[in-house]
Amino acid sequence: MTNQREQQTILVLGGTGKTGRRVVDRLRAAGAPVRVGSRSAAIPFDWTDRATWAPVLRDAGAVYISYYPDLAVPGAPETVGAFAEMAVASGVSRLVLLSGRGEDEAQAAEKLVQDAGADWTILRSSWFSQNFSEDYLVEAVRAGLVALPAGDVPEPFVDADDIADVAVAALTGDGHAGQVYELTGPRSLRFDEAIGEISAAAGRRVEFVQVSAAEYADALSAEGVPAGTVELLTYLFTTVLDGRNARPAGGVRAALGRPPRDFADYARQAAATGVWER
Repeated sequence: MTNQREQQTILVLGGTGKTGRRVVDRLRAAGAPVRVGSRSAAIPFDWTDRATWAPVLRDAGAVYISYYPDLAVPGAPETVGAFAEMAVASGVSRLVLLSGRGEDEAQAAEKLVQDAGADWTILRSSWFSQNFSEDYLVEAVRAGLVALPAGDVPEPFVDADDIADVAVAALTGDGHAGQVYELTGPRSLRFDEAIGEISAAAGRRVEFVQVSAAEYADALSAEGVPAGTVELLTYLFTTVLDGRNARPAGGVRAALGRPPRDFADYARQAAATGVWER
């Protein structure tokens, strides 16, 4: 880092989320000045309220952009593009975007960030391993039955810790500008295989059942999940998990010079926390 970058604040949007809080922890451990971008932060940030954007950008030199709920939702690319333009106008010189692998809408957001006028790095990530332990699938794992519209197509699940390590490197180090990193784990697993590894790590039976997309959507709706979230999850399972992302990529090694973490290691570490205990 240059002295100027060391003095500038790094803004982490989604700073309380799966990847964002890990980025915040690493930056703070390194002594970097960090500002958390979230609705509950000291300086609140809300993607839907543009009046909150300028205050969090004040004195920021770099930004980690994590869009909630997903870049696939309608209007997300335009919103991210508008934020990137404001960031550059306010003096931000480095943008790191968390993107989705195989999502056309995400790539539209990538292009707008790339055109904003700052140094940029794209973290094009596969399905998070932590979705099983820190998100909507954790309760199903605890209950011992995971029903999803996922069949024989494998996914190279990526560890959120790897994403955070790459993000911090891109935010603070040299050599990452203009890079699109495809971030995956070292091997691909079907969802039933992933659940099998979780079951082994947890030391108890966790069953996987394949259901149709319609059955999955109906079950979510019956649980009171908002329609927009149901639509997003159905899209991710039926479109993004159609095989386009089945092959592992080398982005973690390219960015960090080491291999990505394996799903089995993630499962053992998560099980050790007791997160899947009933």
